[in-house]
Formats: sequence, C-alpha cells, structure tokens
Amino acid sequence: MEASRKLFAAALLVVLLLAATEDLGGPVVMAEARTCQSQSHRFRGPCVRRSNCANVCRTEGFPDGKCRGFRRRCFCTTHCHHH
Repeated sequence: MEASRKLFAAALLVVLLLAATEDLGGPVVMAEARTCQSQSHRFRGPCVRRSNCANVCRTEGFPDGKCRGFRRRCFCTTHCHHH
C-alpha cells in the first residue's frame, strides 16, 4: 500500500510541475506573437469564406482576416505593435 501512495504522490508532483511551467510559459509566448483584430469596415453580409474576408482586409491594409462569432463578422487581423 505504501508503494502505491508514493507513486501517486510522485505522479501528482509531475502534474503540478507541468501545470506550473505551462502557466509560466504561456503568457511569454503570447506576448511575442500577439494578434490584434479589427472588424472590417468594407465587408458586407455574413462572413462565410475566410478567403473572402482576408481579401477585403488586404484592401484595408491588413495582412489577413477571419470570420468570427455567432453573427459571422469579418475581422481583420494584424500583428500588434509593441509600445
């Protein structure tokens, strides 16, 4: 019985360590590759195909775009500028 309790404690420790390092690593990675979104001003109607949305966004000066949300709006995406 003692061996299984030690094994459980060791497994629990590994899980906690993984969770802790994941929390520490997460925000750092996100800060480097943050994406800002702005709803397209020129896109009309429901956003069904991402490629259509992306093309409209390019005419607005954005590198890409994607459909989002329940109402299927076209959101233009760009890399955030660090201040």
